[in-house]
Amino acid sequence: MTNLSINSINGAARSVTGAVIRAVPEVTVNYKRANKTIAWIGKKISSPQNRLILGVSALLSQPFIDLNNRKVDEDTRKISAARTVAKIIAGTLTGVAIRAGCIKAIDAFSKLPAQLKNVKNPKLKTLFTPEAALNGVLKDLTHYKKALGTIISLVVMTFTNFLIDAPLTKFLTNKFVDKIHEKDKAKVVKLQTNKEVAHE
Repeated sequence: MTNLSINSINGAARSVTGAVIRAVPEVTVNYKRANKTIAWIGKKISSPQNRLILGVSALLSQPFIDLNNRKVDEDTRKISAARTVAKIIAGTLTGVAIRAGCIKAIDAFSKLPAQLKNVKNPKLKTLFTPEAALNGVLKDLTHYKKALGTIISLVVMTFTNFLIDAPLTKFLTNKFVDKIHEKDKAKVVKLQTNKEVAHE
């Protein structure tokens, strides 16, 4: 009996998998174009842009999930969506700003020897410059600066999550909830006014 049920489950799973594979249209990938696209993304999109993309995509999807949660009442749905929007906005703003700021700071203190002409205090400007770059082996530090800036920003954000993100999220949530309650009160007043007019 057990073998029969396991075999039937396996057979059903295989047929469903086969149906899904047959339903997916065939796609021919242009590898040169795909490689160019991936290379462009690697060069142009660093962690601040990546955080912004995540924030925007979250803002376009997560609040609607909260608003369509049928397990709770309407007021709870609205407040949950407001909290989600506040959290996304606060996290995105601070995440993008701190990442960009840290990368900019690393850039300011990772100069190559060729960039140090007429610079006061060149030792400070090469504080984060790797030894290989100072010796003339490395000519481009773009990826290094972005990577080191991102690592430092992650360390910074362990503190800013409590110092900036949490208070900003609370502030924005309160603002959004107040707006929701104002709109709800206005709707109730309008309904009562319409009923009174109808009775007259």
